[in-house]
Amino acid sequence: MADQDRERLLAGFADHLLRNRLADEKHGRYMVGWVRRFLGFPPPVPNATAEECLQEYLRALEREQAQDWQVEQARMAVTAWLAWRKGQAAAPPQTPKLRLAADRTVDPARALEAVTETMRVRHYSYRTEQTYLDWARRFFQYLVSTGNVSDGRPVLTEETFQSFISHLATRLRVAAGTQNQAFAAVLFLYRDVLGLEVGRLEDTVRAKRGHRLPTVLSTEEVQKLFDKMEGTPRLMAELIYGGGLRVMECCRMRVKDVDFGMNQLMVRGGKGDKDRSTLLPERLKPALRQHLERVRGLFEQDRAAKVAGVHMPDALERKLPHASTEWGWFWLFPSRSLSVDPRTNVVRRHHASDVSVQQAVAQAVAKAGIAKRVTPHTLRHSFATHLLVNGVDIRQVQELLGHANVETTMIYTHVAKGLRAPPKSPLDLLG
Repeated sequence: MADQDRERLLAGFADHLLRNRLADEKHGRYMVGWVRRFLGFPPPVPNATAEECLQEYLRALEREQAQDWQVEQARMAVTAWLAWRKGQAAAPPQTPKLRLAADRTVDPARALEAVTETMRVRHYSYRTEQTYLDWARRFFQYLVSTGNVSDGRPVLTEETFQSFISHLATRLRVAAGTQNQAFAAVLFLYRDVLGLEVGRLEDTVRAKRGHRLPTVLSTEEVQKLFDKMEGTPRLMAELIYGGGLRVMECCRMRVKDVDFGMNQLMVRGGKGDKDRSTLLPERLKPALRQHLERVRGLFEQDRAAKVAGVHMPDALERKLPHASTEWGWFWLFPSRSLSVDPRTNVVRRHHASDVSVQQAVAQAVAKAGIAKRVTPHTLRHSFATHLLVNGVDIRQVQELLGHANVETTMIYTHVAKGLRAPPKSPLDLLG
């Protein structure tokens, strides 16, 4: 199962737990976490039953010296998951949002509306929604430009799908990541919106993904970079490096996500819609407290002006209708000006833009004379690499980064090797 499909199912499972009052939000996250581990656990034997996999999973937890209550919680979580999935399999398939005409054509405008509706029902992020819509438009433009039309409307077949994806790799020579993005978007249009299958996906020409090591800054370069920054952009950059955050995770952070007492940052709804905790650097606490005092003034200003509350995740908007105007849910890094919510047309305060951080980092890199290609994400790479160099266990680094698989984290070990002091010969260690 692909990571994206798995996380989509886990999000549906979490919603099922809340909707049927099988768990509250907090315990629902724990249950989803146990199920996520279960899904990554190898079966004990080929063609093992779900029950056999569960029992072996629980025995593995016991071997890891998990507490009795943890093993029981894992058992309950996986049992609930298996029952839910069984119910899903027995349920009739969902009716497609839109159907093709008899000549396998579709009205592009109606198709784009159906894509938007389907994604909002499934709580996709606004950025993902816009990305998928853009690729759907480019797919329709490709069909028109290549003559795959009937009465002026695009013709959607297995062949036109595969032709478009192959075209991106062979003619446009896009990067593998770009093609994968287009592939996911158009596949969503076919399967989730139109209820169509696309045949043998292995016949599609795919762009080759090269093996690239991430760019990493030395600790000296990191300090040079921060010395050329100031104000809120510097604080955000330091938080990204200090906690290993993705830039949008930093931008979307709420006031309540900063736990001074536990020295933790809570990342909610990260990549794959996963929550995690990471490190809050001790040296950032004074600056963060001063920053929060300024942000509090902006919050009070909005409340006095009766500005609509901040954006909330869809499920919480329904469960906690007044939370959007509470201090804890206010953005840690709010924008300076109000804006119109593109989904609801409500005027409210959005979080800071990632572009502002990217621009500030780019300017600081130039001023510091750093020759490497550096973005805010480089600071996340540096966070992981520096932890490994300092002897932190790779599994712990994986959890702090929010990687689903340790294989993803392993790439930093190759970079870390070059930063460690070279080993000494055993002969040189003799007395």
